[in-house]
Amino acid sequence: MTAISNFIDKYFLHFNAAALVDAAEGYKAHLADNGKMMITLAGAMSTAEMGKILAEMIRQDKVDIISCTGANLEEDIMNLVAHTHYRRVPNYRDLTPQEEWDLLEQGLNRVTDTCIPEEEAFRRIQSKIYKQWKAADDSGERYFPHEYMYKMLLSGDLEEYYEIDPKDSWMLAAAEKNLPIIVPGWEDSTMGNIFASYCIKGELKTSTMKSGIEYMITLSEWYRANSSGKGVGFFQIGGGIAGDFPICVVPMMYQDLEWTDVPFWSYFCQISDSTTSYGSYSGAVPNEKITWGKLDINTPKFIIESDATIVAPLIFAKILGW
Repeated sequence: MTAISNFIDKYFLHFNAAALVDAAEGYKAHLADNGKMMITLAGAMSTAEMGKILAEMIRQDKVDIISCTGANLEEDIMNLVAHTHYRRVPNYRDLTPQEEWDLLEQGLNRVTDTCIPEEEAFRRIQSKIYKQWKAADDSGERYFPHEYMYKMLLSGDLEEYYEIDPKDSWMLAAAEKNLPIIVPGWEDSTMGNIFASYCIKGELKTSTMKSGIEYMITLSEWYRANSSGKGVGFFQIGGGIAGDFPICVVPMMYQDLEWTDVPFWSYFCQISDSTTSYGSYSGAVPNEKITWGKLDINTPKFIIESDATIVAPLIFAKILGW
């Protein structure tokens, strides 16, 4: 082990810090036993540049499948092609409504302390991704949202716009590995809105884009093929649909399809700053998932109540042995 791992082992001894260590060691043990691991990305992890370390996790085969929001799918590529045009706003808590309006008029869409430049980020991708959508539409082919992104990245169409080291893009690393990705609710994203606009204008057919139901079917097939032996672990960053959707594949198969030989998720960790509370799914303790047929009694379970932009890179560094 090197500096980061040694530091964590020496000083992260109690409370959320100790939970971080336990979760990282559990993740490593799961992989050592030939288990598979899903990582789910909610929030704005791509805009937070999680790709700098997640890409290395992908390259080193520390993650086997990803579930993410449509925003995380596209925002990693936006950062890839427009990084120098982003604007950081450290005093975002103090902005007045007028200052927020001024950012809008400058084409700067704010995500906490970071503004995404609409013209450079959205529009550079739009023309290239439309090329992929249109080609499929004309030939009667259908693909998932992430598959169109893979085609665009691997075609080299965006290379002229690269503004960061390509090694820091987790989407590019995933495309090169052809890593399975699940994107529930993709329609709730900028590219999803743009695709809908082309359908409204009659330029594309809605059927050219595969649906969320098809994502669930594909996930069930992947899970069945990869859950033997140690099984599949679930590493959840944040809450929301990126985690809620894929974790349900197990009870769907067990209860609705009555496939009683389907194993439960065999590792579970959630990083969330949503505190435990009544009625909050994101804040529910892992044991609640036992009642829904998602986790087993003996599934290793970890919850770290902290900021994922701090915690996830540390856990990944420890898994990578940095």
